[in-house]
Amino acid sequence: MLDQADLRGLSSALLGRADELRVLARHAEAARARRAGLVHLSGPAGIGKTSLLRAFLKSDACRNMAVLYGSCRQVVGGAGYGGVRELFGSLGLSGEDARNSPLLRGLARRALPALTSGPADEGTPGGPGVYPVLHGLYWLVANLMADRPLVLVLDDVQWCDERSLCWVDFLLRRAEGLPLLVVLAQRGEAEPVAPAALADIVAQRGPTLLRLAPLSTRDVAEMARRVFPGPVEPGFVERAATVSGGNPFTLSRLLTELRAEGVQPDERGARRLAEVGGQVVSLSVGALLDRQPPWVREVARAIAVLGEESPELIATLADVPPSLVADAVLVLRRAELMAPDRPDLVHDMVRCAVLGPDGGEATAELRTRAALLLSDAGRAAEDVAGQLMLLPAVSQPWMPGVLREAAAQAESRGAPEAAVRYLYRVLEVEPHSVPVRVQMATSLAEINPAEALRLLEEALDRVGDIRTRATVAVRYGMTCLAVQQSPAGARVLEEVLAALEAGLGPEPDPADRELHTLVESVLLIIGTDEKATVSAARDRAARLPEPPGDTPAQRQMLAMMSVLNAMEGCSAGRTAEQARRALRFPGTGLESWSLISSSFALSLADEVGEALDALDGLLQHSQATAAVWTYVLGLSARTFILHSAGAIPDALADAQTAIEIIGEERWGDGAVMPQAALATVLVDRGEPRRAEELLLGIKRPDLDRFVLQYHWYLMARARARRALGDREAALALFLECGDSLEKSRFTNPSFLPWWAEAVRLLVKMNRADEAREIAEYGTELAGRWGTSRALGLAALSRGMITPGGAGVELLTESVRLLAESPARSMHAEAEYLLGRALLKTGDQRGARERLRAATDLAQRCGALALAGASRKLLVTAGGRMRKMSASPLDMLTGMERRVAGLAATGESNRSIAESLFVTVRTIETHLTSVYRKLGVSRRTELGAVLHTPDIPDGQPPGWVVESRWRR
Repeated sequence: MLDQADLRGLSSALLGRADELRVLARHAEAARARRAGLVHLSGPAGIGKTSLLRAFLKSDACRNMAVLYGSCRQVVGGAGYGGVRELFGSLGLSGEDARNSPLLRGLARRALPALTSGPADEGTPGGPGVYPVLHGLYWLVANLMADRPLVLVLDDVQWCDERSLCWVDFLLRRAEGLPLLVVLAQRGEAEPVAPAALADIVAQRGPTLLRLAPLSTRDVAEMARRVFPGPVEPGFVERAATVSGGNPFTLSRLLTELRAEGVQPDERGARRLAEVGGQVVSLSVGALLDRQPPWVREVARAIAVLGEESPELIATLADVPPSLVADAVLVLRRAELMAPDRPDLVHDMVRCAVLGPDGGEATAELRTRAALLLSDAGRAAEDVAGQLMLLPAVSQPWMPGVLREAAAQAESRGAPEAAVRYLYRVLEVEPHSVPVRVQMATSLAEINPAEALRLLEEALDRVGDIRTRATVAVRYGMTCLAVQQSPAGARVLEEVLAALEAGLGPEPDPADRELHTLVESVLLIIGTDEKATVSAARDRAARLPEPPGDTPAQRQMLAMMSVLNAMEGCSAGRTAEQARRALRFPGTGLESWSLISSSFALSLADEVGEALDALDGLLQHSQATAAVWTYVLGLSARTFILHSAGAIPDALADAQTAIEIIGEERWGDGAVMPQAALATVLVDRGEPRRAEELLLGIKRPDLDRFVLQYHWYLMARARARRALGDREAALALFLECGDSLEKSRFTNPSFLPWWAEAVRLLVKMNRADEAREIAEYGTELAGRWGTSRALGLAALSRGMITPGGAGVELLTESVRLLAESPARSMHAEAEYLLGRALLKTGDQRGARERLRAATDLAQRCGALALAGASRKLLVTAGGRMRKMSASPLDMLTGMERRVAGLAATGESNRSIAESLFVTVRTIETHLTSVYRKLGVSRRTELGAVLHTPDIPDGQPPGWVVESRWRR
């Protein structure tokens, strides 16, 4: 606990704030101990927030800590990452040589668009987008904390932009174990620029709240004694406290003004206090400027509008010779109207007093001149727009162009909220503009898709040209997909497609054909999302001729055709060929939908190696661009493919990585695919209860509307219930999955083979007739699809319901077929079931051979539950096999395996964290756990342990190994 002695070094001029200083000092001490903290400081204007912060930062509490202080200004309050630039401005990272700074090494270079006020450099890694910049700023802070703890102080945060606040939230979500203290100071009565973002930080991050109270009567008396040399009467103190409201800035101006008048702190002085009242700031500022030459007032007004600017610009706006600016600044500093340490007015209360007497029109005219002046000086459009945003109206013809350019700059640096704010002002003078609405919707698509949808609906209502309407409809459809309103998007696209076909004629030019194909492909994408639209999408795809795949839209069309053909389950060969053609130009920047869709179709066609190649390309691109949601989607998709191929440890690593990432993201609660993927793997790892808990935590509303997510969820729930011994509930879920898939016209036997699972369960429940009916249904589907996996599952199902030697023959056939497929874990299960059947017929020798194969294969796949069951039955059959001991590697989680593997190849903790979108602290925690479980003490020992021949490592076939090492 800190006492008065612990406050040495704190400003002695600061009155009544000892308790607040102690709180801040305790948080600084905690940050040194790697306990990150957030303090939210608030109070009205003049209450002393800035003075308190400056005293804290100069105190011993912050000694040997890196300190960054920034104060948000109203004139740049709406600019994208304006708060960030104020905060990091002292580091000098906005110049042309900033790329060479060691602070911007690695992924920290992605922060560059946020650090400069001009247009973003097209060569900046990651390009435009919200997440790359946030990610880069996080690593910039990590670099700052490499040597010492860090204090980040953002003052006047009520004028901070959304992106800067979102970055603060992004940082705090990853702050556990970091030597970090964040302090946000807010003027309570001012309307924030980004109220939702600020409120969310305060509500979600659990800050220490410090609301500065008015000075006590005792503190008012002390301040009066510092101003007046003689004794101060109690009546004067009480009146001063009442008139000033205990506001330190108001009180200081009030007492200083009275002393300048020669007033004494007695009864007469108390009467004068009442006469001056709470308007002392405006009155004293006005009186002082009235006593000065007119050019002093003009310079003060120019500074009030421009803020911290060069004397030349101040002189031009004030319309005075440059030589007079320095003289005016000297006068204003002596009067304590300007800050002693920066070329700006001392307080916003003074700024209001300087501008107030001239009225709104005069100030608007001055700001308009300031905007033109900044533009002529070659300043960035966002700097010019800062002045225009404070005008009551966008009244001159040149203003919308500046605001559009500012919006483009904001978008290029990954600050969509600022871009939209500028464009809303443009809409004031161009209320029917379609391009402005489309540009706004594009900016909002990632951060606020619901508002983007509304703007696109307005654009569709106003657009006349059919080509423009088609382009807008494509954006509308993809935005509907993001907000889970695919049927609405499908209706609009169908209408637009019909109009497009009527308007383009029988022989459209190449550009029109590409546009038509793009609209059709997007219609297929969103039509496949929900049950309500998937049937129409299937019918539409069946009527379309296959495009050659020479253009991006054609390849996207081929990718979606391959998915819809795979859903129908009629020709694996045709499906695979369509998917390959969609992927045949990998260097042309395929859309993520083409890669994901093609990989999905290829995996169902048993072309698992090619499917993983496609996903590897997607993951590498999303890592390079910090496209985190695409990365999570790719990991989840790869989890399902690896699981189906029997590479369960690799599947577990992918799934756990995805789960760790979404745990640190705002949108994580709405995800389904990562949770379903991890739950699917956990059941085979012998953790069904954990799998079910994960599934029950999914918060997506109306999940049963969706074609893929719902069935992944149902299948994982059913398998978890079966593993927990609840056969009736498991069977009901399997059957619900099958019924729902059939209603969705999704009849591929290899996608979530519920029918094979249901047959096995019904056999155990002695319901042979029902099992036979479902087995016949699955066999028919498998015959149409024709892959080794599907045919092997069909033979397996028939073998389970067929008694005697005929059943053994079918099970033997299933083992042969599944051995030819990539489905190694299903092959292991077939070996197990064949061994059990042979044991029932009395063929113990044959049973032991099959059960030994099942045990070995299951263990190598990482299917620990099946391996345990196989070994137990092998012992019953009289066989011997080395007891399954929990290998050290089996004790590692999937994420620990991944981290250990990367560390063994020589990757640093930093590079591992960057590649997996997690913090260095997270990697350190995982490695500590790995060392403990494997019994090693340093990373150089990992390679030997991870590649010990006697340890079953779950190695998949060669194509999986190659894919793994390409990551």
